[in-house]
Amino acid sequence: MIAVVVLLFLLGASVLAMAAGGQQVPVGAILGLTAVFVVFFGAGVHVAAVLGLLGILVGLVFSDRPWWDFAGQTLWGPSSNFVLVAVPLFLLMGEILLRAGLSDRLYRALNIWLNRMPGGLLHTNIASCAVFSAISGSSVATAATMGSVALPYFTGTAYSQRMVLGSLAAGGALGNLIPPGITFIVYGLITETSVGALYMAALLPGLLVTALFALVILAHGLARPMERPAAVPLALKLRALVDLLPTVALMALVLGSIYAGYATPTEAAALGVVGAALFAGFGGKLSFRMLNASAEATARNTALLGLIILGAYLLNYVLTTINVPQALAALMAGLPLPPWAIMACILALYLALGTFMEGFSMIITTIPVVFPIVTALGYDPVWFGVVVTMLVEIAQISPPDGTVMYVLQGMRPKPGGPITDVFAGVLPFLGVYLLAVVLLMVWPGIALWLPRALA
Repeated sequence: MIAVVVLLFLLGASVLAMAAGGQQVPVGAILGLTAVFVVFFGAGVHVAAVLGLLGILVGLVFSDRPWWDFAGQTLWGPSSNFVLVAVPLFLLMGEILLRAGLSDRLYRALNIWLNRMPGGLLHTNIASCAVFSAISGSSVATAATMGSVALPYFTGTAYSQRMVLGSLAAGGALGNLIPPGITFIVYGLITETSVGALYMAALLPGLLVTALFALVILAHGLARPMERPAAVPLALKLRALVDLLPTVALMALVLGSIYAGYATPTEAAALGVVGAALFAGFGGKLSFRMLNASAEATARNTALLGLIILGAYLLNYVLTTINVPQALAALMAGLPLPPWAIMACILALYLALGTFMEGFSMIITTIPVVFPIVTALGYDPVWFGVVVTMLVEIAQISPPDGTVMYVLQGMRPKPGGPITDVFAGVLPFLGVYLLAVVLLMVWPGIALWLPRALA
């Protein structure tokens, strides 16, 4: 029934467009696409199926070309792209690290150094998430891994549960922003932008957001002081640094090889998997059972992402054949508004989408349409890649549909509490993310200085 209603809407839009005197007027396609997406999304249809069905419907109604003759070639392109191989490799590395217990050692070591600061363990949440993000590449994986490690530390303490959950959600969201974030790989694949340049551009913004998070926790700790734990001898602190060595070594192996130009992101991801397996072996955690569990989890997540990408590529191909992105870019670029005002509208659109749409799906569905507009306005593709990734992270922690928040809610010790605890706790950090986006708008050099300096 839904498909019939949607098809009638598309047919009506097509008739109106033809009556207006144009065979390929994009307005009807845009309105029809929006209607289909809203109906399917509201009906709970999986996003990969929605994208594929949208591509078929729009192609049948609006395209005069036999687009299905090119569907196989269109889907083969992204599925055989060497860059995309990095996605399952980074996921596999994170799964091995989780099962090898390296994340627990990381949290304990950082806690010894940070727990006497105003805010205490909350600083450890942010720092451990930021460090783990540098070897994970996924927000959900970072939140799930560090949440499972950190939440038991707060049992029976006087810490605000809202701030605990908010700091873990915000820290988990760093998983895609701090290199080697998977979102950069997908963005680079869609826009043909250098993933290495995106990683370099994301480094300073990632440090900026992490520092702003620390300031929020510092302010919270000063406003609500708690009894400080006993001082730890310096010798014990130095010995704790040994637990950081595996993580630091993996960071150097993965990011160092990329920044030094010795390896592509895909090759660096492969090195990371080998390094994670070696450290798991040194810790006595490497086994066929562990590798099998890691591979199964990676396969599930990769299949989910792969279906979304293939569905999006089919839709993007059909939209391009009926001239929607090109016409929309020309329309937006010709508006009597300064470029910054149009960009502000685009950012507002992403913020609105983030309240009900999963971040990765948002990238896949919008970038093919928005990217030509951004480049027509004269903005740097690398800069926009960093900004849109930050907007994806905002979507991950935006009520009511932020994925990371529901991951943490599901990990709370029983009897737990309402999801509104997570919503309230994440709001100060959400404000920090918005501030960071504004700073990047005003000073794009925050993202562009490093790749230009190293070019």
